[in-house]
Amino acid sequence: MKISIVGAGAAGCFCSILLKRRMPEAVVEVFEAGRRPLAKVAVTGGGRCNLTNSFKQIQQLKQAYPRGEQLMKRALRRWSVKDTMDWFEKEGVRLLTQDDECVFPVSQDAMQIVNTLLLRMREEGVVLHTSHKISSIKPEQEGYLLSFADERQQPRRFDKVVCTMGGCPTLERLSPFRLLEGLSMASPVPSLFTFCIKDRSLTSLMGCVVDAVSVSIAGTKIRAAGALLVTHWGVSGPAILRLSSYAARHLADNNYRAQLCVNWLNTNGEQEAMDQLQDIQQACSRRQVGNEYPRQFTAKLWQHLLGRAHIDLQKRWNELSGRDLNRLCATLTADVYQVEGKGQYKEEFVTCGGIDLASININTLEARQHPGLYFAGELLDVDGITGGFNLQAAWSMAAVIAEEVTQNNV
Repeated sequence: MKISIVGAGAAGCFCSILLKRRMPEAVVEVFEAGRRPLAKVAVTGGGRCNLTNSFKQIQQLKQAYPRGEQLMKRALRRWSVKDTMDWFEKEGVRLLTQDDECVFPVSQDAMQIVNTLLLRMREEGVVLHTSHKISSIKPEQEGYLLSFADERQQPRRFDKVVCTMGGCPTLERLSPFRLLEGLSMASPVPSLFTFCIKDRSLTSLMGCVVDAVSVSIAGTKIRAAGALLVTHWGVSGPAILRLSSYAARHLADNNYRAQLCVNWLNTNGEQEAMDQLQDIQQACSRRQVGNEYPRQFTAKLWQHLLGRAHIDLQKRWNELSGRDLNRLCATLTADVYQVEGKGQYKEEFVTCGGIDLASININTLEARQHPGLYFAGELLDVDGITGGFNLQAAWSMAAVIAEEVTQNNV
C-alpha cells in the first residue's frame, strides 16, 4: 500500500510514524510545501513546545475546543493525553506538567520534540519530501493522483491520502480540494490573537501583569478568564488569547472592533468586589487610597484604575463616600476599553475555519464522499485555545487515522 501524507506538521509527522509501525510494509511518503518540516512545532510555547495539557482545569471540552468539540471528544477517547505523554516518554522525552497544567519537555526545548519525530520517521523508513507544494488531489478509480505546483515534480498516485496541511489563513490553502465533490469549506479567520487598544493611559502600563482577571465582549455572552498582560499596543496574555478564540467569528464579522470588558478582580459580581473594598476600607481607614489596594495589582495599575473611577489617590479610605465606592467597584468589575484591531500571536498562528466537519466522518476522519481521503489537524474546522490543546488535537487525530487506515487494510 502507498500512503501519502500532505503536510509535515505535528499531525502529519506523527501519523507517518504510527502508520509505519502498524504497517511496516507500506510505503509512507510525506510532502511538505515549505523547506522545513515541523516549523510551527519548533516555535510553539515560545520555543519550549507546549506538548499537551493535563485538561484538569477543563470542566467541559468546549472550553478547550470552541470548534470541533464533538470530534475531539471521540478522538480523545481513542488517543488520550496519557497516551501522548506515555508515547513521548517512551521515546526518551522526559515531560513536566506545570502548575497551569501545561505539559512541556523537561529540556524546555521544542527542538527535542522536532528532532525526536524526525529521527523516528527516518528510523521507520518514512520518505520526507520538502518544497513539494500540492496543487491538486484528483480521485481515480483506485486511489488518488497528487499533482504539484512545481511542474518539474511529476504527479504521483497513492492508495490513501492523509491531509494535514495546518491552518488555513486564506482560502488559497484549500484550493487543492475545490474540485472534490462533497467537501465544503468553513471560511478561515484568525484565532489566538492579541487586542489593539489605543488608550495611552492603559498602554503606558506596558509589562504589567494581573494573574487572574475575567474578560468579555460587551453585548455578548463570550467571556474568558486567566492572566492579562498589558502591552505597548493593547492587551495580551492567556485571558485575551482564550477570548479571541471563543470570539473569533464574532470579531471577524465586526472587523475586529468591539468593547472589551475587564473584571480586574475576577469576581462573580459587584457585591463580592464591594466586600473586598469595604474590607480594605475598614483595615486601612486612615491610609491614603493610592497606597492601599488589592495585592494582585501594581501601584501604577491601581493609580490608573483610580483615575478611571475619578477618585483622588490622596484621599483617605475613610473619606470615600458610598458613591465613590460604587464608582470604584464598577471600574474594577466592568472596566470597558475599545478594541480597534488585532495583533498576531507571534508565530503561533491558529485558524478558525477550514474543511467543514459536515464533510467528514468525525469518528474516522475520512471524507464522506471520498473513501481513503483523511483529514487531521487545523486543516479541519477544529481549533483549541492556547495551552497545548492544539498539539493534543494533532496527536489524537493522527492516531485515529493511523488506526483507521490500518483496520481498513486488514
